[in-house]
Formats: sequence, structure tokens, C-alpha cells
Amino acid sequence: MSLVNLAARQRMLSQRMVLQTVLAARGSDLHLKAARHTLALFKDSQAQLVDTPRLLEPASAERIRAVYHGPAGVAATIDAFAQRVEVALEHAERQSRRVDDAVAELVSATDGALEALNAATTVFDQVGRAKSETLMKELAGIVESIQTVAREAKVVSFNAQVMAARAGQHGREFAVVANVLSDITQEIDGLSLQAVSLAGRSRSAA
Repeated sequence: MSLVNLAARQRMLSQRMVLQTVLAARGSDLHLKAARHTLALFKDSQAQLVDTPRLLEPASAERIRAVYHGPAGVAATIDAFAQRVEVALEHAERQSRRVDDAVAELVSATDGALEALNAATTVFDQVGRAKSETLMKELAGIVESIQTVAREAKVVSFNAQVMAARAGQHGREFAVVANVLSDITQEIDGLSLQAVSLAGRSRSAA
């Protein structure tokens, strides 16, 4: 799963946890178990997202760190939300009289948690798009270099065919090599066009 999809999934998991916790507070053991499972998934994916900077280049890593731990960082809000889920589930499991208060606190914190998760998702999306743009530029440069080589090879092939024709019978083997080189340049052209098409589709999908 991509980082953007993983970050977006956190929003879905957060809403699922709230619903499952509310139902667990009403005495549903099935939803209590489900809520704990969802909470474990949420915590695990959150840990992966927070750990992401060490896998990225410095500029992207700094953007991710800033959204989580900067002056307006969202890490504390997300962690507090997960903690509220944990507390509410503990009260539900013990059938504590404080379960309703715990659930009310959780529900009231939901909007803030969603805003925090949205902020994180936005940054991951921006980082992903920037990385895609960089890759597309690199690919375009590679394709251009290939096309340059192909053009030069075509010139060589053409000259070789001319020389082979002038050589007559003695140039037959040379003509074979020239024709093979011509076939290779045509294949390179085809591959270059495929690469350009792929780059275009990737850019459109980004």
C-alpha cells in the first residue's frame, strides 16, 4: 500500500473505531473485539507513517516531520485520539460507569482527529506528487538520450548501407550488419515511444 493510501486509510479507520467503540459501550462484545483490532491497525499504520522520514530524501523527510512534529504538528492530536479510544474500550470492557463520559470525550475529539489526519494525508499526497514529477523528468531525460543515440545509429546505418552498396559483392556481409543495425534502431524507436506513452499516462494518473 502506498504512503498516500495508507495515510488516507487512517481516516477510515478512525471513523470505524468511533462507531465500534460506541457500540461496544452499549454492551456488544463483538464490537469491543472489532474496535480493539481496528485500534491495533490504526496504531501500526500510524507508526509506519511517522517512521517514513528515514526512508525519504531530506526535503521530503523534513516535510513529513514538520506535519507531525512541527509547531502545528498533528502527532499529538492523533496519539491523543487513539488514547481516548483505548480508554473508552477499557471502560466498556469493565462496564464502568464512566464509559459514557469516555465515549462522549472520544466523539468530541473526532473532528480534531480528522483534521489532523487530513493534514497528514495532504502532505503525503504532495510529497508523492513531487516524487512522481521528479521521476517523470528523469524518465524524459533518459528517453531523450535514447532517441539521440537512435538518430545517430540511423545515420551510421544509412552510411553503412551506402558503403556496402558501393562495395558490391565484397560488401554483402557489411550490408547484413548495416541492416541489423537498422532493425535495432527501429526497435529503439518503438521502445522510446512506449516510454513516452507510459510517462504520459503516469502523469495523467498522478
